Amino acid sequence: MGLFTTQKSKDKMAKKFETKLGENTLIIETGKMAKQADGAVTVTLGGTVVLSTAVCSKQARDDIDFFPLTCEYQEKTYAAGKIPGGFFKREGRPSEKEILTARLTDRPIRPLFPKGFINEVQLVSLVLSSDGENDSDVLAMIGASAALTISDIPFNGPIGAVRVGRVDGKFILNPTFQQLTTSDLDLVVAGTRSAVTMIESGSNELSEDVILEAIKFGHKEMQPLIDMQEKMAKECGQKKRDVELYTISDELLNKVRSLSEAKLAEINKLNTKEQREEGMSALAAELKGKLITEESGYSEKDVKNALNEVEEEDVRRFIIEKKKRVDGRKFDEIRQITCEVGVLPRTHGSGLFTRGQTQSLSIATLGTSADEQRIDALEGETQKSFMLHYNFPSFSVGETRPMRGPGRREIGHGALAERALKAVMPNKDNFPYTVRVVSEILESNGSSSMATVCASSLALMDAGVPIAKPVSGIAIGLIKHDKGFIILTDIGGVEDHYGDMDFKVAGTKEGITAVQMDLKVEGISEEVIREALAVGNKARLFILDKMTQVISGPKSSVSSYAPQIVTFKINQSKIGEVIGPGGKNIKKIIQDYGVTVDISDDGTVQVASHDQTAIEQAVNVIKGITEEPEIGKIYKGKVKRIMNFGAFCEIMPGKEGLVHVSELANKFVKNVEDVVKIGDEIMVKCTEIDEQGRVNLSKRQADPDWTPEMAEKAEKEKKERPPRRPRRE
Repeated sequence: MGLFTTQKSKDKMAKKFETKLGENTLIIETGKMAKQADGAVTVTLGGTVVLSTAVCSKQARDDIDFFPLTCEYQEKTYAAGKIPGGFFKREGRPSEKEILTARLTDRPIRPLFPKGFINEVQLVSLVLSSDGENDSDVLAMIGASAALTISDIPFNGPIGAVRVGRVDGKFILNPTFQQLTTSDLDLVVAGTRSAVTMIESGSNELSEDVILEAIKFGHKEMQPLIDMQEKMAKECGQKKRDVELYTISDELLNKVRSLSEAKLAEINKLNTKEQREEGMSALAAELKGKLITEESGYSEKDVKNALNEVEEEDVRRFIIEKKKRVDGRKFDEIRQITCEVGVLPRTHGSGLFTRGQTQSLSIATLGTSADEQRIDALEGETQKSFMLHYNFPSFSVGETRPMRGPGRREIGHGALAERALKAVMPNKDNFPYTVRVVSEILESNGSSSMATVCASSLALMDAGVPIAKPVSGIAIGLIKHDKGFIILTDIGGVEDHYGDMDFKVAGTKEGITAVQMDLKVEGISEEVIREALAVGNKARLFILDKMTQVISGPKSSVSSYAPQIVTFKINQSKIGEVIGPGGKNIKKIIQDYGVTVDISDDGTVQVASHDQTAIEQAVNVIKGITEEPEIGKIYKGKVKRIMNFGAFCEIMPGKEGLVHVSELANKFVKNVEDVVKIGDEIMVKCTEIDEQGRVNLSKRQADPDWTPEMAEKAEKEKKERPPRRPRRE
């Protein structure tokens, strides 16, 4: 017989903590759910509830040289009382929102683990309930921090996280989805007690001062969240476990320093990424040959990590002591920039932006409302008419790897660039197109996401999209040292890798449209943020000047290869008539004229085609179906039936009117067929619409020679004429 045992759950008492966040009370509970996780909490705000857990492996990963942290965020459709669509009726691959929220959780937390900690850590947040008002992304960030704080996992937190909006010039803490629709700012800021660790924002051309004040406001308002987590740690937190941190011996570091000092000095004189990588690769091979022996006991991993640490020391020392960068630039110097538009012959718009060894080719494509992206989120279904997608093929950095779908990095960089340009995009009333921009990164050595912003702005203007203003972007770096800090403009790959900050800022001449900040240190001060914003402003304007020398504004019209679109409104009650039974009418219009027709529930109709004549014909048919006759208007009518008292003419599809025999000519008519025959096309004027909706027409009053005197005489004859019997139709 087998031996069966049971494992008793960890004894965790249920505890509840509360604090004010915005207009609602934020509640964190622990000890009730997911008690086998190392740390687990539920975070509740209004009717939105997120379960956040933290689990750490018992053993370190000896086969890796990086911190294996994974963050997951999942929105369950039951949270909003929905059943998933599709064949399988269950949640599938992560949505863009889920991927972005997982990244949002990872970025402020990752720098707060001990150096050399290589145990696997997984943070999971599940949205259990959604009220459609409060966004769950910030709750997931708070929950992940709280779960780590009360667990036995080594963590130098906690952090707080808040969203900041701005309506009528006043900051709003944790705005609802509805409040964000009128806000000119959507800022998520995370931080520790004393410093900011992460920023993510989109804004409508706000100044650097406003953005800085918003960050300060958010950091101040997150302090009660940090207070609450520290209280949780005291009341129900576990003692942090002892873990073995991966370290490199001082002996090996000294040997690597000694053997690589001269070579690093030569490598630092090289200007290109390829030359530096070749030099470092040769140096690594040389060190491995000299240091990896049976007697030394050093592994390839040890030597590689020692060289990385020595290279980092050397790069930072080079910047701090020699007051210049490894590629020879000054601290505020931007690499050479070239801009081109119209580089592809058959696309709707294209832009090529090159800054040093970073290059983005962006292509803009215009479509109709049928091309809009449908987003079925917990807070409801929405349509997206502007999309920006970012691709990072392996050849852009001289590597080989399988070509798969976009990863989290690609999704994140695309979302940042999209947010930067969204503020200047035209609304649907002024520009009825759906717009998709794709950025192909062809070379990369520092801030390809900001190159994407610049190239995409060029492509949109080349496509004739009437953006309000061009947008540019720049990445700012940071080197902290004992005596202060150094801000670097337009960071390259090695400065990004060995520096302390990646501060991306995008905007127009008038203001900022997007900011994203990630750190490798535990936080930065207000002073650093202020200087980074100021440096970013100067660099942004410099790049904008380079861009506008090539194209100063959107082209006056869209490409001839783009579809032409005509938009107009019809009465909502007429939508069914245009569509017809089983879509018969609309299908016939599409087939007859080769156009696409989209009708919204509010009666907005879009007719699109590359053939302007076909559009006009289709529009006339639709207007004919939906248009009501107007008294006094002249129509071209087709004689459909002849009676002894007059002729019935079709003046618009499905709509007929009677031309009485007395209105056929400006003289006595004995026989209707003496004047018109079936099939004749004649000009008629609508003279009356009776209470039953019947239309009376006049051929003689549509005559160009018809005079006011003749009209007065006709009106007098009409009054004197004895009443007629009701006509039969």
